[in-house]
Amino acid sequence: MPAPTDRSWPVATEISTAALRLEPLRAEHAAEAHPLFADPQLHAFTGGTPRTPAELADAYRRQALGHSPDGSQGWLNWLLRRTSDGVLVGTVQATLERPRPHPAGPTAELAWVVGTAHQGHGHAKEAALAMADWLRTQGVTDLVAHIHPDHHTSAAVARALGLTPTDTLVDGEIRWHSAP
Repeated sequence: MPAPTDRSWPVATEISTAALRLEPLRAEHAAEAHPLFADPQLHAFTGGTPRTPAELADAYRRQALGHSPDGSQGWLNWLLRRTSDGVLVGTVQATLERPRPHPAGPTAELAWVVGTAHQGHGHAKEAALAMADWLRTQGVTDLVAHIHPDHHTSAAVARALGLTPTDTLVDGEIRWHSAP
C-alpha cells in the first residue's frame, strides 16, 4: 500500500470550547508563542531545553504543512487561546498514522502543553477533549498518549479522554491507550 499523500490527512480547523479557541498552527505564531514555551519548567518531565526563537519558527513552518515530508504521518497542531481575552495559553497536537494492518481509522498520538502561568485552570483537559472529539469526527478510532509516570496532571487529562495506562514504557513514559 503506498504512503498516504498530504491530501489524505484531515486538516486542522478552528475549534471553540466554553473557555478556549483552538487555532490551527501557522508559522507566524512562533514569535508570539516563543515566550510562553521558552519556560524551562515545561521540560521537567519531557527533558530537553526550550527551543530558540529560530528553532521554534522552523518547527512551526514544518508542522504547519500538516504532514510529514513522506506523507506517512498527518500533523495536527493547535494553539490555545482563552476566549475571554485572547491570551495564548498552550498547545495541543495529534500525530496521525495508519498502522498496518489498516484499522477502521488512523491512530492519533496526542500531546498537550499549557504554559506554567496558565496551569491549574483546566485548559489542558478542555482542549484535549475538544481535540479528541474533533478527531473522532474525522474518523480517528484509536487515541494514544505517552506520559511520564510522575506527571499526575497529564495522567488526569488522559483519563478524562478515556485512555488507560498500559504496561508499555517508551523512553521512560507510560503508553496510554483508548479502550478497544
